[in-house]
Amino acid sequence: MAQVIAEVSRTFNEFLLLPNRTRTDCSPATVDLRTPLVRHLAGERSAIELGSPFTSAIMQAVSTPDLAIALARNGGLSFLHHNQSIQDQAAAVRQVKNFKAGFVTSDTNVRPDDTLSHLVAVMRRTGHSTAAVTHDGTATGRLLGLVTSRDFHPQRHDLDGPVAGRMTAVADLPHAEADTTLSEANARLWDQRLDCLPVLGAGGHLQYLVFRSDYADNKRFPNQAVDAAKRLRVGAGVNTHDYQERVPALLEAGADALCFDSSDGYSDWQAQALSWVKKHYPEIPAGGGNVVDGEAFTFLAEAGADFVKVGVGGGSICITRDQKGIGRGQASAVLDVAAARDAFRERTGEYVPICSDGGLVHDYHVALALAMGADFVMMGRYFARFDQAAGAKLPTRDGFVKEYWGEGSNRARNWQRYGQGGEGLIFEEGVDGYVPYAGDLNEGLATTIAKLKTTMVSCGSVTLPEFQSTARLTLVSDQSFQESHANVTLRDTPATIA
Repeated sequence: MAQVIAEVSRTFNEFLLLPNRTRTDCSPATVDLRTPLVRHLAGERSAIELGSPFTSAIMQAVSTPDLAIALARNGGLSFLHHNQSIQDQAAAVRQVKNFKAGFVTSDTNVRPDDTLSHLVAVMRRTGHSTAAVTHDGTATGRLLGLVTSRDFHPQRHDLDGPVAGRMTAVADLPHAEADTTLSEANARLWDQRLDCLPVLGAGGHLQYLVFRSDYADNKRFPNQAVDAAKRLRVGAGVNTHDYQERVPALLEAGADALCFDSSDGYSDWQAQALSWVKKHYPEIPAGGGNVVDGEAFTFLAEAGADFVKVGVGGGSICITRDQKGIGRGQASAVLDVAAARDAFRERTGEYVPICSDGGLVHDYHVALALAMGADFVMMGRYFARFDQAAGAKLPTRDGFVKEYWGEGSNRARNWQRYGQGGEGLIFEEGVDGYVPYAGDLNEGLATTIAKLKTTMVSCGSVTLPEFQSTARLTLVSDQSFQESHANVTLRDTPATIA
C-alpha cells in the first residue's frame, strides 16, 4: 500500500507569528533584508546576495525586461522566462544588463551617414535615447559624436537626413581618458552639468559611456542588485530539453543566474541537466526545482543545485493539484525543505538557499515563508499586477485589471515545463485570467517591504537569519482566522490590494 505521511498538509493561512520582545535597536530603519541567492560555505557570504528577498516567477505574463529592471533596482531579481526562442531570451537578458552600469558599453551605436530613421529604429530596439556616433557604427569605433532623442524631432526634421547633421561633434563634447575612475567621472558629470560623459581610449576609440541618470539611480535605489560592473543583475529560466544550446547563449548575454524550471523538479532529467551545467560552466549559479519535501531537496542539492525552489500546485494560476492530484500545502513544504537544508549544511558545510514559490496570497504570507526558513520568495500573481508586467491593462466596471495566464495554460502552452509526454501540452495545468491592476512596481513593492520590516520588528528581529532563528508560530483555528479580519461595515472607498 502507499506510504501515508501523518502530518497534515498546511498552508500559510493556518499560521500566525507571535510577537517577540522588540529591543530599542529594533526599528524598520535598522532592518536589513539582505539574503543569499546561491550556495556558499556555511559561515561565509554568498557570491550573490539580494538586497530584498523577492524574485519574480519564470512566466510570460510576469518577468519582462522592464519588470526585471524595476525589481533589481529594489534589490530583487527576475528570472526571464524560457518559453521563447533562445535568441529572444538572450536579447531580453542583454536589455537588462545594458540598462545601467558605472561604465556602460554602448549598445546604441550608429555611423555618421546613417539616416535619422535608422537611428529611431535603433533607439526603439534598445530602449535608449542616447546614441554614440562612431566611424564604423560599433561600440568601440572611433567616436565622432553623440546624438540624443532631444537633438531631433520626427515632425521637424527630415528622417532621411544623416545622423551627422544632428549630432554633437566629439570636438564639442567633454570626454574622459581611459584611466578615469568612476568617482572622477561622476564628479565631472555634476561639476560640468553633463548628462553623459564618453570615456575614450587610444586613437579616440570609444570605450564606455557614463550617465548622470545612473548616479541618480544609485541614490534613489540604494539596495540595487548589481554585479561587479554595477550592472543590474538578472536571472534566466531554462528547461531540461534545449539547455545545452540555451545556456551558452544566456551566459554570453550576461545572465547572472539560471534556474531550471519544472513543475516537478525531483527527476533524473533535472539532475543530469544540473550536472551538465556544473561541468561545463561551473562559474554560473544554477538553481533547481520545484520540490515539496526534504528528500527531493537533498536530491537536487547533491546534483549541484545552487538554490532550490519549493512549491507544487500552490500558485494562484496553477491547477496541477486539481488535474494530477500532486502537491503539498506550501507551509508544510517550506518547513520540511528548510529542515533538510539545515541538515545538508551540517553534513556538508555548504548552505543551499531555498525559495518559496507559490501560496503567497497576502503580504504577510511573505513574512511567514521567510520565518519558516525560506531565504527568498518567488511570486507571479503579485508582480503580474504591476505596470512593468507583460499582461495588457484592461478597463472593467469595477476598475482596471491586468491579464495573467499560467505557463500550463493553453495560452502559454509551455510543454517544456510539464512532463505530459511528447512535445505538446495535452491538458492544462494553468488557467488564463485577470488580476486587479496595482500600478507601479516601485510603489507596490515599497509597501510590501514596509509591512515585512514592521513584522520583523514586532518579532524582535533586524536580519532575516535572526528572524528565522527566533520566530514563533502558532496554528490558527477557523474561528481565530475569522477574528483576524475587520468586523464592521466598511465605508465605500477605492479598493486597495494587500
